[in-house]
Amino acid sequence: MDISSLGGVASAYSYANQIRDKSVSSSDFANTLNKATSSDNVVEAYKNDLQSKFGCPITVASVGKDQNSMDRFAGGTAGSGNVAIAPNILEQMANDPEKAAYYEKKISDYFNYGVPKTDAFMAMIGHRKTSEGLVIHEDGTVTHYLSGEESPEKIAKFEAEQKAKREKKAKERQESIARSQEAADERRRIQEEIYHKRSIEAVLNEQMLGAGTLAFGDTPESVLAAYGAGISIPNSFDI
Repeated sequence: MDISSLGGVASAYSYANQIRDKSVSSSDFANTLNKATSSDNVVEAYKNDLQSKFGCPITVASVGKDQNSMDRFAGGTAGSGNVAIAPNILEQMANDPEKAAYYEKKISDYFNYGVPKTDAFMAMIGHRKTSEGLVIHEDGTVTHYLSGEESPEKIAKFEAEQKAKREKKAKERQESIARSQEAADERRRIQEEIYHKRSIEAVLNEQMLGAGTLAFGDTPESVLAAYGAGISIPNSFDI
């Protein structure tokens, strides 16, 4: 066997080892992938079971406990059937019966007690529920959120009350203007009456001075009547 033949055998042996190594690596990767896929299937199957059990979609998401995070999440939901579970908590629930029982009770209590209570409360204050839900955070804490707005009936009632107030104020303004006009008319009437009396007195004075007679009465009109009837006294007396 020459040197070149030995080289060929060595190359073939090396190639066979490479193929065998690759086969082992592929097998290990496949096993790891199968395990991961199996774990994912367990979580997914458990999620589907939860959705069937509670009759609502389960959102798998890590929602922060701060106000902004909750506002953003709640703003994208509607109605009462909203449940969000952090991925790590859902995985724990899928693989730990105690964890599953603990958090499933939280969800059950939300639907059985929480929702009816908020429905009654919103009806009492005249508001309409727009969104409500339960969030299980990464650290295992649970947040119940609620948002709403005034009901159409309450809005209509409020608008009717505001309209009535505006109409009442307008009526009061009109009545005030009318009273002011009446007061002005009364002042003008009194002034005209005073002027009229003064005119009568001036006429009487002139006539009395010119005719040298006096007339008596309780009112200017009675004086004129007396004067016209010729009731008078002499201007002087004979001695």
